[in-house]
Amino acid sequence: MSQEERDDIVILVGEDGEEVEFEHIDTIEMNDNEYVVLLPLEEQENEEVDEVVILKIDHNEDGEDSFVTVDDEDELNAVFEEFKTRMEEEYDFEE
Repeated sequence: MSQEERDDIVILVGEDGEEVEFEHIDTIEMNDNEYVVLLPLEEQENEEVDEVVILKIDHNEDGEDSFVTVDDEDELNAVFEEFKTRMEEEYDFEE
């Protein structure tokens, strides 16, 4: 049985060269930046999801977008708090 084509699936390549599939949950604009919130598909299939991945969208001159890691913990927490506010009815967040 083949997997359905989904346009909300993002495939990222890790430092080890391994491809990992994520579901795109949300895009958040904040402080003149854009962020994507991704959910690892592997975790979804196995058990309850306990973390999301938040990456900043970097727009280069060629019109290509790339995702970069957010190193600033305050920035990351602010984006996550916005995500929680927007998605509080869809997900059960533990404090």
